Formats: sequence, structure tokens, C-alpha cells
Amino acid sequence: MNIKHKTLLPAIGIIILAGLSAHGQTTPPPGRPPGPRIDPITEHDSIRSIAPFFTQATAKKKAPDADGFIQRWLLLEPINKSIRSNIVFTDNYLKKEFETDYFPNQFTVIPKDGEKVKVGEQELQWHALESPTFNMKLFRFAYGLKKQTYAVLFWAVTIVNSPREMKNVRLAVGSNGGSMWWLNGKEAVTLDGDRRMVMDDCVSARMTLNKGKNIIRGALINGPGLSDFCIRLLDEKGEPIKDLTISLQ
Repeated sequence: MNIKHKTLLPAIGIIILAGLSAHGQTTPPPGRPPGPRIDPITEHDSIRSIAPFFTQATAKKKAPDADGFIQRWLLLEPINKSIRSNIVFTDNYLKKEFETDYFPNQFTVIPKDGEKVKVGEQELQWHALESPTFNMKLFRFAYGLKKQTYAVLFWAVTIVNSPREMKNVRLAVGSNGGSMWWLNGKEAVTLDGDRRMVMDDCVSARMTLNKGKNIIRGALINGPGLSDFCIRLLDEKGEPIKDLTISLQ
């Protein structure tokens, strides 16, 4: 497959070329330089807002970006967890965490912006948001809403509208840290272990994209460190599918 890789680099002043080579990194597409991997919050950072990392999604249908990445999602405020290390993110651990019933109809619901759910003692709200970048910065989402930023579990839902049926499609995902994703209710891909986000880090088996509405649903869990993800759909040649529209319902 013709798949390029993108990752977030440490803002440390000196780039260690050997380290980049070990991660199989290549030059990002023109117009999208790699951003810093570290997005620190200091004691002097008093701005607790999701801007400029997100904008409010509208009812208007939206296409993926120039590289096919989906930038519009319904995000649930983070579910607080007790996680001391990301080493625990084995496949079995993730399946147990993601198959737990946290809120009613979590594998079928199409949430609405502003809708609230009860998870244990937490009352959490869904937010319909768009990212100006190719990835969804969940750490900034949680921090901007004054929620717990580490040891958290996020749920995300989006609706992809296809002009035709497409066979041999693959869901390509990168996430920081462990995550699981479903396409039209079918488990598509799991990213386990302590990992940082790299575009197209894992791709699903070949799947069918229906003509009309398709639902992508995901869950991402992280302990210490940043949380974010990026997703796009690839055709049978490994090229990003761009003639799609993303809607909220």
C-alpha cells in the first residue's frame, strides 16, 4: 500500500536523527509540518479553553481534509480511570475496558451535541467539534473543559456519508495511547500497548463502506501523557478516500 506516515515530534531543540529513523518516519506532506509531540501545561498556563484546538461543528456536511483525515467528531467528556502506567494496555485489557457498559446504548447511540450521560458518579456531556488539524487533540479537549487529563477514557463517534458502496476499504488509525474502533458496529482495529500517535499506525482488514450513512465509533484510553487520534479511510490501493462527507446525524 502507498501509505505515508506522520507523527508528532518532541519539541526539544535537537532532533536525534537516529531516533526518527528507528520509528520509520518520512517527510510529511507539503503544507503540514510535524508539530511538537510535547504540548506542556505549565503553572502559568491559565487559559482553560478548547480554542484554538477545536471549533463548534455545524449541521453542514463536511469533507475530509486534503489527506483524507476526518476532522469532525462527537466527543464524550473523559471518563475518569485509575491507571498508573500505559504498560497495562494489552489486547485483553483493552477489550475488557472497552466492552464494559459505561452508559446506555454505547455501541449503538448516535449522540447529539450537548446530550448528557451518567457514568458512575460522573455526569458527562457530548460535544460536536471540528479540529483545524488532521488529529483530534483529546488532551486539549479535556484540559480546556477543566476535566481530568490523565488516566482517562474517551468515546468518539462520527458519521461518514459515502456516494456509493465501496469494497476493500480499510480504516487507518493512529492513537496515543490504546484504542479500539468499530465501523458500522463491526470491530475494525485495535491499537494496544504504550504508543504515541502515528498516522496509519494500524489499518483494519478489508471492509465494505455502505452507500449512504456509515458510523465510525471509537474508544481511547490513556494513563500518563498526551491523548489524541487521527483517522482516515483508505481505498484498495492504499490511497485516502476523499469523496466523502462527514455529518452529525
